[in-house]
Amino acid sequence: MGKNLFKLKAEYNPAGDQPKAIRKLVENFKKGAKEQVLLGATGTGKSFTMANVIAKLNKPTLVMVHNKILAAQLYREFKEYFPDNAVEYFVSYYDYYRPEAYIPEKDLYIEKDAAINDILEKYRHSATKSVLERKDVIVVASVSAIYGLGAPENYIKLRLQLHRGEEYPLKKLLKRLVEMGYQRNDYALKRGTFSVKGGNLEIVPSHTEEELIRIEFWDDEIDRIQIVGTLNREIIEDNLDHIVIWPATHYLAPRPTVEQALEEIERDLIERVTWFKKQGKEVEAKRLFQRTSHDIEMIKETGTCKGIENYSRYFDGRKPGEPPFTLLDYFPDDYLLIIDESHQTIPQIRAMYEGDRSRKLKLVEYGWRLPSALDNRPLKFEEFLTKLNKVLYVSATPGDWELERVCSINR
Repeated sequence: MGKNLFKLKAEYNPAGDQPKAIRKLVENFKKGAKEQVLLGATGTGKSFTMANVIAKLNKPTLVMVHNKILAAQLYREFKEYFPDNAVEYFVSYYDYYRPEAYIPEKDLYIEKDAAINDILEKYRHSATKSVLERKDVIVVASVSAIYGLGAPENYIKLRLQLHRGEEYPLKKLLKRLVEMGYQRNDYALKRGTFSVKGGNLEIVPSHTEEELIRIEFWDDEIDRIQIVGTLNREIIEDNLDHIVIWPATHYLAPRPTVEQALEEIERDLIERVTWFKKQGKEVEAKRLFQRTSHDIEMIKETGTCKGIENYSRYFDGRKPGEPPFTLLDYFPDDYLLIIDESHQTIPQIRAMYEGDRSRKLKLVEYGWRLPSALDNRPLKFEEFLTKLNKVLYVSATPGDWELERVCSINR
């Protein structure tokens, strides 16, 4: 990768067994080892050892753990170790989540109910932005990193790049922001919103609520670009030549893709309704037709609908059964994955797919959802393994699977 981009700052140096472990791990990776195990219990300085490996290996890094609490702890530690680099946090953004489900024995449909934590969603956007823009990035994530996130190609295509001096009529720019998932709000400064004041445009981007982007116009020409603090309105950066604004949601697609997706949804709906009728399942056919037709109309009118993730395969351009795009797809091919507490994290990754599928099969079978809902899912364990590059398993008690895999894959 060239010069070392990671700047590790600590008040102490590796001690005891740490120098040898760090040197050996880095040497082995550089010699071509794909996967290794680091024996380390909580409280033994394992995060400092991991930080040294990251700094010396000099690759974008994803650290995966099995729960939010451990992820938050590691995130804070890595922020202290790497204050000049992009250290990010990526976990599920739900404070509360009750998934959509159907219990046929009771003829009981349970609607999805969830409370989204705006701060956690902000962190997720900050993480994907950093991964796509920078090489000196460390993302600490829970196993939600293997859940469908939307195609990185669409996320990149829909970003907005503005240059000082270019002509960009305000009305056209506002329409573009709406297509990117931003909402107009002239009264409150909220993440993912924009406002127009005195002919100037202010945008609170998806990845932060501490700063806003102010665009000043001279007729239709962008005359000035500033970054301004939302709290006290102080100018943080002035007279920028260029700014990039990322979409307000990961689940977006360009308009031509949306139109094509709607055609495919309608075609699959007709096919599935016909199938139900041939089976003599009139109730299921009617239910599916009404629910899906309503979703199609909502997408046409507003660009989204409740439960739009169940149609993600169409917007991503995936075929039935193909794996979803996840956070792992946002990373470059040559990245480092650290799986902390691997004896607990690996089994959790294994279990996610089956639990999700068994619930959704009932929804599809009884006409609550199209079969495409089955493709809004976590990665299967085998699919997860195909996305690995260099992996470090960290545990005081590594499982047999990690030990055997490291031995066999590095032979």
